[in-house]
This record gives sequence, C-alpha cells and structure tokens, in this order.
Amino acid sequence: MPTTLHLDAGKLEDISRAADLLRSGGTVAFATETVYGLGANALSETAVAKIFEAKQRPSWDPLIVHLASPAEIGSITSVEGELKRRVELLAASFWPGPLTLLLPRNMSVPSVVTAGRPLVGVRVPSHPAALALLRAVALPIAAPSANTFGHTSPTTAAHVLADLAGRIDAVLDAGPTTVGLESTVLDPAQTPMMLYRPGAVTAEQITAATGVAVEVFRPSEASTGLPQESLPSPGVGIRHYAPRARLVLVEGSEQALNQSLRDMLAKGTKQIGVLLPSDWHLDELVLVEPWAAWNDHVALAAALFAGLRALDDRGVNLILCPMPPSGGLNDAIRDRLEKAARPS
Repeated sequence: MPTTLHLDAGKLEDISRAADLLRSGGTVAFATETVYGLGANALSETAVAKIFEAKQRPSWDPLIVHLASPAEIGSITSVEGELKRRVELLAASFWPGPLTLLLPRNMSVPSVVTAGRPLVGVRVPSHPAALALLRAVALPIAAPSANTFGHTSPTTAAHVLADLAGRIDAVLDAGPTTVGLESTVLDPAQTPMMLYRPGAVTAEQITAATGVAVEVFRPSEASTGLPQESLPSPGVGIRHYAPRARLVLVEGSEQALNQSLRDMLAKGTKQIGVLLPSDWHLDELVLVEPWAAWNDHVALAAALFAGLRALDDRGVNLILCPMPPSGGLNDAIRDRLEKAARPS
C-alpha cells in the first residue's frame, strides 16, 4: 500500500511540501476551521478525479473550491450585477470563514468539479493552516471532507488517516478543527437566497448582513426519490456523516434520553453507546462518550463528529444521541444528525 505522508502544519517546510504535491497533481488533506478537506488542484481534471477515487465518492456529488482570498473569486466564477453586490456583502461579512457560495462557474473550472452543474461552490477558509497552504500553492483547491464517502466527517488528522491512509499523498496535520461542522452552503442569486446546508453562519446572520431574506431548503417528499444528480445541491436528500453503528436520535430532555435507553435495554439491545452531554446523567451503565455541556452549542458542534467516531472505535452496535432544540447553530447539528441516522 502506498504511504500517506503525515506532515506538520506548524513547519514551513511541510507546508511547502504539501503545496508542491498539490501543484504536481497530488492529493493533500488539510485542516480548515470546519473539518479536514481532501484537496487537489481545482483546475486539473486529472487531479480532481483522484479525490473521487480516494473517497469512493460518486461523480454526481460536486466539490467546493477553496481560495486564498475573496480577490481570487473572479478567477473561477462569472459574477455580475445584483449578484456581484450580494457576493461582495457576503464576502465582507463572512470571509474568511465557514460560508460556501454557489456561483456561476467560468470555463477554467472542469465540469468534474461541479458534476456538470453550472454553479460552483466557493469559499475562503479562515483556518491559518489552510490559508498558508492556499497562499503557498497559489491555485484554487477543490476539497470535500477528507473521509470515505458518507462516513462521519474528520476533525483530526487521525480521523483522515483512519479512512484514507494509503489512498492519498499526504495529510497536513494542524490539530483538531474548531467549528467541527461543514460550511453553510448558500445560493445568493435566488430571491429569497436559498440556504441548502446549515452551518456556523446562520440564515439570520446572512439576512442581517445583506438585508435579503433567506429561505432554508426543505426537500419535498417528491424529491426524495429523484436521482441524486437532479437534486439542487450536494448532500440534499441523502444519508451522510454516518457512523458505522446504527444511530438513534432522541428529541427532548435528559429524562427522555434515559427513558429511551431503558426501553432499549428492556428489549435486549446490547452494545449500546451514548453520546452524552457532559452535564447530563445516565441511570444505566452503558458505554458513554462525553459530548459537551448541553447549552454550549459551539462546543456541541465542535465535538459531534469526534464523539461519533470514538463510539464507533469502541465497537458499539448502536449509538443513542439526544437532539438539541432548533435554532442557530443547533440547526446545523440537527441537520448532520438527521442525515447520519437515515437508513442506508
């Protein structure tokens, strides 16, 4: 099996080595503030194809392109008129940061990046290691999450290696990510603007920054049976972010979680793991992975994927997880959990 280099983002020579690999058509996983991404030269069809191969990602699922600064947006998109005004407002408010904009691509972007769609997802990450790499490589970098397709997203280099060791050229280790959930995905050309994936940048924040209403996409029952390539945005209507163990979600309180656990144990369910808020208590003895304080939404988001992976690593067959109430960043947590819990 080929060796995946484990590079250190704290060393300039390792950032340079990662940039050289990307310029030569290789694949490098790197930390962003959201999750680790698997990067390749976004302008090279051959390089981008390696992302799909390594992740076992279907060709209908488009990628997000990462730029070093908002000034580079014109290199891969064609934005004019009212859309340009909105993009400038959004970039001034949220870039660098965890917001992806769906924008008309220009001919420099291979169709493999967008899965044949006319729009390309673009963002400028805020993680210093990601920005250092992007500046060093001086190319737009296509990068979905650095994990096997559909599996729980990686928030550490160890998570990347658990899924992709031997399948990619290198991982640039910058420690755990901070946000812990993928970026918000927004189509700013529509009115109201359409939010396809919730994230750390919320609909309310977007409206406050632009003065334009935002609608959150809700897939209809009719859309769930459509081919994935006909859906309006990546990740809509599919199982994603999933641990190996079956994930069962519990709406409500500490009491509701305990009742669900008692019911499962009464039915003879074995090898149960619980992603448990750190200020909650369980009445039964089962495997527990501490999560974060229930009202600390930022910490809950940051620790979600690591907690699911940790329970998988402990060999549980079923993971019981409480669902935080709707609103703000919790909407992004709920989105990831709902997709992860869907049957395959």
